[in-house]
Amino acid sequence: MKNSVALKAASTAPARHAGVRGDGFEQTKAAYRGLLVWRTTVIAVLVVMLIASFVFDLTTGVSGMSVGDLVHGILHPSDMAATDRVIIWNVRLPFSIMALLVGASLALAGAEMQTVLNNPLASPFTLGVASAAALGASTVIVFHISFAWISYNWLISAAAFLFAFCSVLLLDALSRLRAASMETMVLLGIALVFSCNAIVLLFQLVATEDVLQQLVFWSVGSLARATWDKVAILAVALVIVVPLSFGSSSALTALRMGEERAISFGIDVKRLRYFSLLRISVLSAMAVAFVGTIGFIGLVGPHIARLLVGEDQRFTLPVSTLVGALLLSLSSIASKTVLPGMIVPVGIVTALVGVPVFVALIFKGRPGR
Repeated sequence: MKNSVALKAASTAPARHAGVRGDGFEQTKAAYRGLLVWRTTVIAVLVVMLIASFVFDLTTGVSGMSVGDLVHGILHPSDMAATDRVIIWNVRLPFSIMALLVGASLALAGAEMQTVLNNPLASPFTLGVASAAALGASTVIVFHISFAWISYNWLISAAAFLFAFCSVLLLDALSRLRAASMETMVLLGIALVFSCNAIVLLFQLVATEDVLQQLVFWSVGSLARATWDKVAILAVALVIVVPLSFGSSSALTALRMGEERAISFGIDVKRLRYFSLLRISVLSAMAVAFVGTIGFIGLVGPHIARLLVGEDQRFTLPVSTLVGALLLSLSSIASKTVLPGMIVPVGIVTALVGVPVFVALIFKGRPGR
């Protein structure tokens, strides 16, 4: 009797375990489907918010132009008065589009930088990459460097890119030196910020009045000098870089789990990190070269994205891009409304908003909290 009961239990046990495994698998599938629905919904909501913010940004300004007049001026510019047509096509549209492009560039660069350097406080601003790019651009402006085979605007961007890329390589090399901690990386970044800013201040002391005005532009980021050629250059850079970044999202997710784990998956970590740093330099340099130093978008955007969709870089990178564009678009609106009749440099707005968030992240990372 006992043998028959034992035999029956042994025969039914695999079926019970199979049922458990089957139920667990179905639950996992359902949870994953729910997660995909949530992440897709987040992206859709951000796109809608981004469109609404862009339209509101276009209608915000001292001229008091209505939405109807704005749409009519965009669709039928020949019917508008010359003044209104200039306001829409030469001021409002480049201004608002540049806000989207710069915000997306800085947030995407920040998301990749935090992943490849394994540092949640990394961003083009906090680690001095933006300051290095500004130094490169300022060097060209102060010393009137020019080449016959390259335009002046392109040369400023090239110098900003070169300095930004060198600063990123320097930070990456220092992070590998004796396994530098997160706190050490932040301190090195702060040192780089102060060093680059000190040299720019030295340039200001010896600069002429015209050059001084251009250098002050780099100290506080502003969208006021946005033009269609600058918008086109940054848009082309994003069109090239974004597919490459999103295409590396799976490898970056593996790297997020640790360098040894990524290597075990057959990922060339050195190559991945090198091309990520190259993309970060391109995005940071182009943004800084055209609008000056704008802080905290590259720091705050990726953190908001991770709170919304988690660490899967297939979703973190696109959401970071959308959040960065939305944040700078909202900051652009604030810069035109906080003081009636005056446009406040958008870098001041992002700093006022970003500093409390930065302090909160520092205290959140302290032991025992």
